[in-house]
Amino acid sequence: MTLKRVARDGLVLLGCGKMGTALLTGWLAAGVPAASVWVIEPNPTDWLRATGVHLNQGVPASPAVALLAVKPQMMGAALPALQALGNGRTLFVSIAAGTTIATFETALGNHTPIVRTMPNTPAMVGRGITAICRNAHVSDADFALSRDLMAAVGQVVELSGEDQIDAVTAVSGSGPAYVFHLIETMAAAGEAEGLPADVAMQLARATVCGAGELAWQSPETAAQLRVNVTSPGGTTAAALGVLMDPKAGFPPLLKRAVKAAADRGRELGK
Repeated sequence: MTLKRVARDGLVLLGCGKMGTALLTGWLAAGVPAASVWVIEPNPTDWLRATGVHLNQGVPASPAVALLAVKPQMMGAALPALQALGNGRTLFVSIAAGTTIATFETALGNHTPIVRTMPNTPAMVGRGITAICRNAHVSDADFALSRDLMAAVGQVVELSGEDQIDAVTAVSGSGPAYVFHLIETMAAAGEAEGLPADVAMQLARATVCGAGELAWQSPETAAQLRVNVTSPGGTTAAALGVLMDPKAGFPPLLKRAVKAAADRGRELGK
């Protein structure tokens, strides 16, 4: 990770909730000095106070990066604190869902370099994935810097354009909730088959987490891993006959769910 420019010129973090905390933890662990970070957060935690960052002490004149980590509904009220940094050398990076690059350009200036990102909540344990895209004023060096910043909490993928961000939101941004609901419904199905509630939940949770780890570590495709578990005419095959039904199974259900999330993202971005 090459964050020497951040260490030299400074970074402003606007908002330090759960995702901001995860990012800051990653940056500090990667060697960014606390003295190079300015945080604007109206409700700081004890942990944040103890990090040694500049907390609610204004911002430097020309920091390398200003990362926007407040909720979308709070963005309008929060942005004026950084407006003076627009149209300059400072790279703006947003993790706010539903707030377009055009919205930031209107607020900060049309020549402001802006990277829009979509992380997800597994970033809190260093296992997230973030998609990034940029406007025309972001140099290749700045784009690489934004990638390094988000790599502190997991994998990073580059998008060809902002038009893909709603699909990303629907798959990986909202995706953890789909997996958590799978755990809930597997546990409920186990209860329906006679298992105690706590045992059913333990089985479902460990199974989903373990399968995810296997998918992460294995060089095989998800399809092949599924085949590996499925004996012809066995119990898994019977269940997959229901789950893979082309009319009522996972394929059409997930397609409808992802489309609903993507459509909502497009509505919020208007």
